[in-house]
Amino acid sequence: MSSPAAQVPAVQRNDDSFDDVWDEIVWRGLVHVSTNEEELKKLLSGPPITYYCGFDPTAPSLHLGNLVQLLLMRRLQLAGHKPLGLVGGSTGLIGDPRPTAERTLNTPEVVKEWVGYLQGQVSRFLSFEGDNAARLVNNLDWTAPLSAIDFLRDIGKHFRVGTMLKKDAVSARLNSDAGISYTEFSYQILQGLDFRELYRQYDCVLQTGGSDQWGNLTSGTDLIRRSEGVSAHAIGTPLITNSDGTKFGKSEGNAIWLDPTMTSPYAMYQFWLNTDDADVVNRLKIFTFLDRARIDQLAELVASEPFRREAQRTLAFEVTAFVHGVAATESAIAASAALFGQGELETLDAATVAAAMAELPSATVTSTTTVAQALVDTGLTKGLGESRRAIGQGGVYLNNVTVTDDAADFTGAALASGHAVLRRGKKTLAAVLISE
Repeated sequence: MSSPAAQVPAVQRNDDSFDDVWDEIVWRGLVHVSTNEEELKKLLSGPPITYYCGFDPTAPSLHLGNLVQLLLMRRLQLAGHKPLGLVGGSTGLIGDPRPTAERTLNTPEVVKEWVGYLQGQVSRFLSFEGDNAARLVNNLDWTAPLSAIDFLRDIGKHFRVGTMLKKDAVSARLNSDAGISYTEFSYQILQGLDFRELYRQYDCVLQTGGSDQWGNLTSGTDLIRRSEGVSAHAIGTPLITNSDGTKFGKSEGNAIWLDPTMTSPYAMYQFWLNTDDADVVNRLKIFTFLDRARIDQLAELVASEPFRREAQRTLAFEVTAFVHGVAATESAIAASAALFGQGELETLDAATVAAAMAELPSATVTSTTTVAQALVDTGLTKGLGESRRAIGQGGVYLNNVTVTDDAADFTGAALASGHAVLRRGKKTLAAVLISE
């Protein structure tokens, strides 16, 4: 498993068409719920504050849902505030309650390994230089030394069971057949402890997270109010869904991960490129650093010339470059163009070709398999008769070269990755792995 290098992508500072960062994040649709809005607006427009967001190592990589939080953290840092990136070495051993069933508990060794991966990814999106340099923290550092008695006496006494039962995640589980264990029920106390500890160590006064975590976010603000006698704040970002109501960030049942070994730059670029017209402007606001004027311009193009898909191509480039860098994004674009006959497949590196092939219908053949048979094997035709007719009509391409002989095979057709690209017509593609 690899992690992106700890290098902050070059981005513009916050959009100067807004008076302050609060107005900007509201316009971008990043505030679904929050503590007192007027106080937050004043806080974020004043001297630098310290804020944090937490990420639990429940998988070896972050995903697009986490990217919303990372982008919000980066926007606040660009406005001069000081970020703390928390990776939960202790909360990752527990897992926050899911609406339907208990999480599978991972071993301490696995969680520790994943903490390292996630720390590398969080580092990728924040700056660790300057007066408002970011810090990475691990809640295992202050949770592990606590005894059960200390935890109950010093932390647990500030929580009321009635309030805890009303939290959305808890109430959903109580009303399910699965119920909820005391382990997951106590998660909100641990997250509240995190906020108080960061307040005490770093004067941290703001936590950000998804709105589905609101109960956990307010556990921290309530604990700080009760035990420290001061006000702290929280911002809950909206859960991103598609215009048709489906869950965002899923591609045929698989999450879009930030680790390039789990979701390639090519696959990520294609994911954004396929954004629906109804969703693309909101995605530009949330997931890019483009200013308001440019986004308004792209919105006009969506309305007047949707066939150009300028907004989708801009979105795909901006986000993929932010996550994986410009070079990897340009390789993904070159691969996409080459697949459809607008570039040289032979110039692409093996990793890029393999990533592109993984997104296509596929079949494994030998070098002596006929193209006609491979069309059937990949599902591009329903039978050999249809294959021969398609070849005879000049509508079949092997590595972008027109196939003219229905007896043609794959001898010498392998690209750097061992694949060949089979195309029927202008847009229907398949990957063929040539096994000698």
